Amino acid sequence: MTANDVLLHTQALKKAYRMGGDTVWALAGVDIDIVRGEFVAVMGPSGSGKSTFMNLIGCLDTPTSGSILLDGSDISRLKADELAAIRNRYIGFVFQQFNLLPRMSALENVKLPLLYSGVPEQEWDTRAIACLEQVGLGKRMDHHPSQLSGGQQQRVAIARALVNDPSLLMADEPTGALDTRTSEEIMRLFEDLNNGGRTVILVTHESDIAAHAKRLLLFRDGKVISDAPTAVRRLAERERVPA
Repeated sequence: MTANDVLLHTQALKKAYRMGGDTVWALAGVDIDIVRGEFVAVMGPSGSGKSTFMNLIGCLDTPTSGSILLDGSDISRLKADELAAIRNRYIGFVFQQFNLLPRMSALENVKLPLLYSGVPEQEWDTRAIACLEQVGLGKRMDHHPSQLSGGQQQRVAIARALVNDPSLLMADEPTGALDTRTSEEIMRLFEDLNNGGRTVILVTHESDIAAHAKRLLLFRDGKVISDAPTAVRRLAERERVPA
């Protein structure tokens, strides 16, 4: 692995909050490298620091100390408007609640991030249609959210996250509002995106969902206490080793 392979690097990453007269360390020193093309799951109990970690690497907050390098650029001390520009250019977000605008069609929802991207307007439809086709909704692009199932709405949200061709796709409990069968379909879509070269970081409370990733980070008390391949990944690696 070379420096050019590393998409995300954190060093001694810390985040403190003031609660009354006390200082609470949500992150207590996190050193992580995430390589381009990885599929990483992040797990941990409530208060473990995983959400704070995701907020920091997603340019939604800034650390108290330590550094974050995204695609080689230090984003640790950027101002709010600079972070917004980085988010729009480099990161696609998928959330548990799909956050689609109800009065807009699937196509219109997917085009929204392009308003702030600098992409010429004449390219918007082409990009958005391609993303909807990629997630299997090429025939539903004129439908509004109320006309779509939960799984279809999440596919629209994934297409929206992809429309700016981000370096990093971040998913926060993306199956939390879905039934088991639909959750598996959505996770297979994330696997397909990752197999196509997309870097994916996923937060989940569910071990069966995390098993779709190739690497698992386990947080506790503001630190990473385990960083290892997932069980499915370990099994696949063992099966490739000649007897």
